[in-house]
Amino acid sequence: MLNEFKKFAMRGNVIDLAVGVVIGGAFGKIVASLVGDIIMPLLALLIGGVEFSNLVYRDINYGLFIQAVFDFLIISFSIFMFIKFISRFKKKEEAVAEAPVKVDRQEELLTEIRDLLKANNTTKNNETS
Repeated sequence: MLNEFKKFAMRGNVIDLAVGVVIGGAFGKIVASLVGDIIMPLLALLIGGVEFSNLVYRDINYGLFIQAVFDFLIISFSIFMFIKFISRFKKKEEAVAEAPVKVDRQEELLTEIRDLLKANNTTKNNETS
């Protein structure tokens, strides 16, 4: 059961999905901060009489936006390092699985003969057509 869970958790799609969800959540904070702390106060300044909840005239919270950007960068870098760490193990497993198969000389000769016969048959079929 542990091996099955390991295979499931290490599949590329699951890891990509997890990365997308976490980065999407962090990016969502950036967008929410941009809208709530930068755009909405500026919009309130332009249209004057409309009251937006929790906004004060001339109060632009750009520090919150900068903090959201830093949060995004830190989270993204952390995930990048984690994926790089996991990829190192995955590459080692693939290298072991793809070890070259030794072919003896007899098999090599038979393969060459087969390829020559195929090429010869293809040439004859093209000449008769």
